[in-house]
Amino acid sequence: MRFVDEAKIYIKAGDGGKGCVSFRREKFVPRGGPNGGDGGKGGDIIFQASRSHRTLLDLKFNQHCKAKHGAHGQGSNKTGKNSDDMLIAVPLGTIIRDLEDQSIIADLTENGQICIAAQGGIGGRGNARFATSTNRAPRYAQDGIPGEEKVIGLELKLLADVGTVGLPNVGKSTFISVISAAKPKIADYPFTTLRPNLGVVQSGDHESFVVADIPGLIEGAHLGMGLGIRFLRHIERTTLLLHIIDISRDPYEGAWQDYEKINNELVSFSPAMLEKPQLVAINKMDLPVTQERIKEVMEVFESNRISVFPISAATGEGIDTLKYEIVKILNTTPR
Repeated sequence: MRFVDEAKIYIKAGDGGKGCVSFRREKFVPRGGPNGGDGGKGGDIIFQASRSHRTLLDLKFNQHCKAKHGAHGQGSNKTGKNSDDMLIAVPLGTIIRDLEDQSIIADLTENGQICIAAQGGIGGRGNARFATSTNRAPRYAQDGIPGEEKVIGLELKLLADVGTVGLPNVGKSTFISVISAAKPKIADYPFTTLRPNLGVVQSGDHESFVVADIPGLIEGAHLGMGLGIRFLRHIERTTLLLHIIDISRDPYEGAWQDYEKINNELVSFSPAMLEKPQLVAINKMDLPVTQERIKEVMEVFESNRISVFPISAATGEGIDTLKYEIVKILNTTPR
């Protein structure tokens, strides 16, 4: 399924039905009087957050959503039928924005949460409503009120507890495939991951958390380099950031340089990113070159009071220890 995290659509709620101009005409009932009924209400446009949806693909190619109009009023004081609302399911974490003034209409973060993005029009009143002691035979009725119409933007920000960040080809996808049931694309070249992946991780009998694998970042990502900032927003909602660093690559500048490079991109995108707790994992411990460099790397990070977790996503080394530390931080950090 194609991953789509942005969409621009036009929505139009239903118009209210027209009121009816009608008069009662029955044998032996002189001067029956007005009996035109009211029009029905137009349908609302309602968005609902759904855990079963992962992408905005449906709305990307269905950019006009119109609810039905309310039915017109009828004689014999019959009110027109109200139109059904149009319910549109979107993934959890979808932000709905009015593109006219850029205001946020809703931020749908809970399963089943709904938002009425456009109100349907109220039906017009029939002529029976306008009868008075001085105007016993009104020959007019109201038109229905038009439903709201807007051009809105939908923006998806994935909901996850942990966001993995790092340079391209450091093993983030392999890591998430090992600790969860997610099956991201894995290959030995940069930018293998072209869209975020979510995985549910089980730690112990009752502890679990959701981890998001974000496509690799490079220096200048906040300016549009590489895959740019397109996917950085998906880690804005995470509670914890996990840096995965590869010190086996060649040329090798240093693990601390890689760590600072990624943090610079995060803070350039949003200063609030660095307020999140962070962990550092040195991957590919199964390689001899990593084993040769790990001692020096750990000394550098420990001198800056940052704990380092040596792991190997390929062999599973150190994975359980890292998962335990992640759960520990998640349980003590407000969400």
